[in-house]
Amino acid sequence: MPWTQDQMAAKAAQELKDGYYVNLGIGIPTLVANYIPQGMDVVLQSENGMLGMGPFPFEGEEDPDLINAGKQTITQLPSSSFFSSADSFGMIRGGHINLSVLGALEVAENGDLANWMVPGKMVKGMGGAMDLVAGVRRVVVVMEHNAKDGAAKFRPRCDLPLTGANCVDMLITELAVFERPDRHSPFRLIELAPGVNAEHVQAKTTARFLF
Repeated sequence: MPWTQDQMAAKAAQELKDGYYVNLGIGIPTLVANYIPQGMDVVLQSENGMLGMGPFPFEGEEDPDLINAGKQTITQLPSSSFFSSADSFGMIRGGHINLSVLGALEVAENGDLANWMVPGKMVKGMGGAMDLVAGVRRVVVVMEHNAKDGAAKFRPRCDLPLTGANCVDMLITELAVFERPDRHSPFRLIELAPGVNAEHVQAKTTARFLF
């Protein structure tokens, strides 16, 4: 049985380590905050100028002025700090963020990532994705394995405009987890969802990967 979005987020949360500074992208990646292991000290950073984001608020307790980069309402912690977005991007570009978990439209077999626009469709802006993949030490992508029309999203090359080249270290979908030891190596299939076999994954994928 394929993993749910929450199970995919829990898989990504296994990549967290004590003391990490982490940036979570829009969509499934935001769920990772719900699966930070108890007792682990992880600081969540947002591009719009916040360090130390708290959990999502309960209904009726939202503060419309307290939002993350995806414009979702969040909460603050006693240790939270606020600063300009310029300082926030300075943290990212300066290599001070240990891990970023992002969504994707396409991932190429060489680690290229496309996640910010589809030509011809309205785009609010590129956001911080390009800075994140260039400045963060490790990039984990969490996405659906195939597009709504069934097309493979893990493919030989990205057809959509790139967010970054050779920047993805791990890919998690509802079917499987792929990882590579470094950015000179190919991806390897390291884990399958329950009841999913490698042949099924290969049939749903056009990218080349190792078993």
